Amino acid sequence: MAKSTKAANRSDAASTLRLGSMLIYLVLGIIFGIILIKSEVVSWFRIQEMFRFQAFHMYGIIGSAIAVAALSFFTIKKLNLRDRSGEPIVIPPKKWEGIGTRYWLGGIIFGLGWALLGACPGPIFALFGAGFTVIAIAFLSAIAGTWVYGYLRPKLPH
Repeated sequence: MAKSTKAANRSDAASTLRLGSMLIYLVLGIIFGIILIKSEVVSWFRIQEMFRFQAFHMYGIIGSAIAVAALSFFTIKKLNLRDRSGEPIVIPPKKWEGIGTRYWLGGIIFGLGWALLGACPGPIFALFGAGFTVIAIAFLSAIAGTWVYGYLRPKLPH
């Protein structure tokens, strides 16, 4: 009986830890959504300005994100950093297959969707949280597109 009680206590502790981790990610997601809204990254007008080459705002933000990601990758590799469980963080090398059809075709489809919708898939939740409930249509469309891709994936060239 004592063994099952200890196992139950460990299970409860693990559940509490997972809940705490999820709560941290929820708070970080809310903060990130606020940053997206306040920096106008999700603004339809800013996105249209970018696609019309009328303003540097979005290019500056995207360029900053690339610089931060590059610096982060460099730091992870240089310091041999580990994840929370102590495992080394391994960044597998990317296979370069040249500029194949799938890259430019995927880029065109993604860019057209972004330009027509006025929103990238990333800030859908931030837009919904900011009160733009019409974005629910985009969210449902993204879910449907993901499902269609999952269904067709075995038939697609990879």
